[in-house]
Amino acid sequence: MPPRQKNQNPSGLGRAIINKKFKDAKERQESGLYTTEVDSTTRLKSVTQERDLDEFLNTAQLAGTEFTAERRNVKIIQSPAGSTHNPHLLTDQEEESTLKKHQLNKERLRVPRRPPWTKAITTSQLDRQEKDAFLDWRRGLAQLQEEDKFLLTPFERNIEVWRQLWRVLERSHLVVQIVDARNPLRFRCEDLESYVKDVEGAEGEAGTGRDKRKTLLLINKADLLTATQRRIWADYFDGQGIQYAFFSAANAAALQQARRDAIAQAEEEQLQDEASLSDSDGPDTPSDDVSNDDFAEESVSESPPHSESDTEDEHQYVLTEEDSPDGKDPRTKVLSVMELEDLFVTVAPDLSIFAGPSGEPPTKLVVGLVGYPNVGKSSTINALLGEKKVSVSSTPGKTKHFQTIHLSPAIVLCDCPGLVFPQFATTKAALVCDGVLPIDQMREYSGPVALVAKRIPKEVLEATYGLTIKFKGVEEGGDGKVTAEDFLIAYAIARGFMRSGQGNPDEARAARYVLKDYVNGKLLFCHPPPSTPEESFNQRTHELSLLRVTGKKRAPVTRVGKGADTFVPANPSPMLVAQGQGLKSQALDQDFFAHNSNLSARAFLQGTSRNGQEFSRGRIYPHQNMVADDGTPLGHGSAKQAAVSASASKVGKKHDKKNKRVKQRSGKGYD
Repeated sequence: MPPRQKNQNPSGLGRAIINKKFKDAKERQESGLYTTEVDSTTRLKSVTQERDLDEFLNTAQLAGTEFTAERRNVKIIQSPAGSTHNPHLLTDQEEESTLKKHQLNKERLRVPRRPPWTKAITTSQLDRQEKDAFLDWRRGLAQLQEEDKFLLTPFERNIEVWRQLWRVLERSHLVVQIVDARNPLRFRCEDLESYVKDVEGAEGEAGTGRDKRKTLLLINKADLLTATQRRIWADYFDGQGIQYAFFSAANAAALQQARRDAIAQAEEEQLQDEASLSDSDGPDTPSDDVSNDDFAEESVSESPPHSESDTEDEHQYVLTEEDSPDGKDPRTKVLSVMELEDLFVTVAPDLSIFAGPSGEPPTKLVVGLVGYPNVGKSSTINALLGEKKVSVSSTPGKTKHFQTIHLSPAIVLCDCPGLVFPQFATTKAALVCDGVLPIDQMREYSGPVALVAKRIPKEVLEATYGLTIKFKGVEEGGDGKVTAEDFLIAYAIARGFMRSGQGNPDEARAARYVLKDYVNGKLLFCHPPPSTPEESFNQRTHELSLLRVTGKKRAPVTRVGKGADTFVPANPSPMLVAQGQGLKSQALDQDFFAHNSNLSARAFLQGTSRNGQEFSRGRIYPHQNMVADDGTPLGHGSAKQAAVSASASKVGKKHDKKNKRVKQRSGKGYD
C-alpha cells in the first residue's frame, strides 16, 4: 500500500468553518451578549424596519444588559367575507378619528437629542451618555406603540445615522428642511425645528447660549403643483408663521443643461464660421463691397412686406398657469438658483453671534440640508452647483455620510443623510406611496396599489396606460369602484407580465411598476392642507393629466381569443339607462339587444364541457321541425329535410358519441 500523501491545502473550507464556529463561541462567552459583533463597514447602514427578534437583540446590545424572554400575545385580524375594503387600509371614519388622535398627541413625538456635553468630557463617557439617551428615546416610542396603541412610521433605529444629524445641526447656521411638494406635512418634522433652537453656541457645547440658529422650509418639486395649489399652501404656511420657499431642482437642472447645450452649439457654429472664412479667396475689393451693398438693398426692396398677422403667428404667446392671478402672486413663485442663494443669505442669522473662543466670527455661512430620503436633497445641491457633485439615486438612503460642499466664497452647504423621522402614520401603504420606504423591498403590494386606485380616477389610469379596466358593478357583488386587483390584472395583461406555470397575471411585478410611476410623478396626486377637500384640490391636476395623454393607443386587454370565457371587449358599448356597470353585464345586454342574436331566441350554454355552444331542442322526428327556432312555420319538405340531417348527425361510431374534449387556451379562467 503506497504511503498517504500530505494534504497540500491545510486551510480548506471545512477547516475555516470550524475555526469560525469556535471563534464566535469564544466571543459570545467573553461578551455575555446573545449577539454577534457589529461589522464596522455597516455601522452607517440605515435601519427603518426590524423583525421583533432583531429589534430585541439590538436594544439589548444598546443597553449593555442581559435579558429574559417573555411570551407575547398574538392578534389575528380577520376581514368579513365578501368585503371589498382592503384590510391594509383604514376606512374614512377610522382615518378621521385616527388623525384627530394624532393631532392631540403630536407633542409626544420627539427627535432624539444629543445629551449636553463639554470639551472636558471623555470620548467613552460621551458615547455612553449618547447611547443611554438614545435608548430612553426608543423606550418612549415603544410606550406609544404598545401602551397607547399608536401606529408610528418606520423610523431610523441606527444611532450612527442620528449622530450624522447631530453633527450637521451643530455645524450649521441655517438649517433648511427639504420636503416634497406633493405632501409637505408628511415630510415636515415640527420637533426638528424646536431642536434646532435648542442647539447651543457655535459648536453645540453646553452653556454657550440657545436660540441662535434659524430654519427654512424648502418645498422641492414645486413644478408638480399648479399655481392655485401653491397659493393654497402659501396661505396655510403664512397662517402657521413658517418661513418657506418653493423650488424645483428638476427644472433648475433642465435649464442649466439647456444653457450648456446652447453654449456648446454656439461655439461649434463659431468654429464652422471661422473655418469657412479661412477657406475664402482673400480680401474683398472696394468695388465688391459696393456691389454687395447694392445687391443687399435691392433684395430688401424686392422682398414682400410681412403682414401683422404673420408676425403675430410667429411670436404668439401661449398662456400658462403662471399667467393666472395665483401665478403672479410673489409668494407662489418657484425660485431660481440665484434667487435661492440670495434667500439663504437673507434668512440666515447674523454670523457675529457664532464667534469662537478667539472672538472672530465665521467667514462663511454654513447651510445644513436635512430631510427624508428621496425628497431631493442631493438633487438640490447639484442644481445649486450647476454640475453633479453629489451622487443621486431614487432609492431612499443613497447618502451615507454628511458632506460639506463649498457653494460660493460666502456659503458652504452641508448635506445630511436622509432620515426617516418618527411620525404618526395611518398605514404603511401611505409610506410606500410617499417614497419613504423602498418599493423593491416591499412585501405587501395590495395596500399601496389600492391607495393609488383610490386617489387617481379610473379615467386617468386608463388614459395614462391605455387600459380598459374590468371591475365589478353593484349588480355583480362589487361597489362599482376600481380595486387594486382589477387595476393590476389589467396592467399585467396589457404589458404581458405573466407568472410561470399557468400563465396568470403577475400582479406583484405590475405593482412595482405602478408604484414607481406614482412616486416619480407620472401618476400625480397632491395632498391638500388640512380642511381642504382632496377632490377639488386635485381637479385641475387630473384635467392636465388627461390632456397630456390624449390620443394614446389602447393596450391589449386580454391574451385569449374572442371565444374564451374571459374575453374582455376593447371598446365596451355606451351604457344605457338601466344597463349595469360591470363588463359582464354590458356584454350580456349587448348580446341580448343585438339584431338577429341567438340569445334573443334561444339560450346557450357557456362552460368547458359544451364550449359555449347553443342549447336547442330535439330534431330527430319530423313534427319537431315544423316550427323554426324563432317561431316561423316550415313546410313539410323543409321539416323532413331538417329531421334527416339531425338524425344523420347523431349516427356514428360508439366512441364518437361522447363529448369531444376541447383544447383549452392558456390564460382562460382569469376570473
